[in-house]
Amino acid sequence: MSPFSVAIAAETRDKAPAGISYSQLMSSEQTASAPDPRRSVQAARSRAEIAANLAAFSRVESPVAGLRSASVAVCVVAEPDRLSLLITRRAPRLRAHAGQWALPGGRCDPGETLVEAAVRELQEELGLSLGRGSVLGVLDDYPTRSGYAIAPVVAWLDDARTMSPNPDEVAFVSRIRLDQIGREDAVEFVAIPESERPVIRLRMGESQVHAPTAALVYQLRELAAGRITRVDQLEQPVFAWR
Repeated sequence: MSPFSVAIAAETRDKAPAGISYSQLMSSEQTASAPDPRRSVQAARSRAEIAANLAAFSRVESPVAGLRSASVAVCVVAEPDRLSLLITRRAPRLRAHAGQWALPGGRCDPGETLVEAAVRELQEELGLSLGRGSVLGVLDDYPTRSGYAIAPVVAWLDDARTMSPNPDEVAFVSRIRLDQIGREDAVEFVAIPESERPVIRLRMGESQVHAPTAALVYQLRELAAGRITRVDQLEQPVFAWR
């Protein structure tokens, strides 16, 4: 079963008690005075399933020579009625990829591991600290047109309310609902004349998210559904090649 079962309506029936959907169970509109312990149970099950899939995943490092190492934090947030991913809009004054959708992250400093870099960048960009055991695993490298091998570090956050975005790097933060990512029409593959590889687009409301961010999120979605899908051959749009 998909670890996103707590967020995808089609898969909630095996998780929630009989007669109660996950959205009903986790709804913030419930009026009970004390926190419903079933919320914590559902979140714990989902976390365990994601962690198990990542533990069984054979990560592939980029074979492209000369790429600089970078990592991003793919944060799964347990919210009252859903699971979400944190995605940022880069500040417009940044020199590279200004105004584009991104995951918190950046290049690795000398001697820094992929996980250490992702944890540091998450703190610098969003003011969020990962506790012990929060990192669940690392997905495949994604080689970018700008010369980086980006490693997605998947982490779990029980609470993101302390988030404090750095305005020098982040224009604003959005949350992608995992039930929406799981829909068939959430992802689109488009042919372009400049490349033999298909461009991937991820729909997020009225916006579109492109690779590398879209590719990284897509691989997490596929892994969560029990599918191993490599994404290094998914293309970025031409405007992101610089």
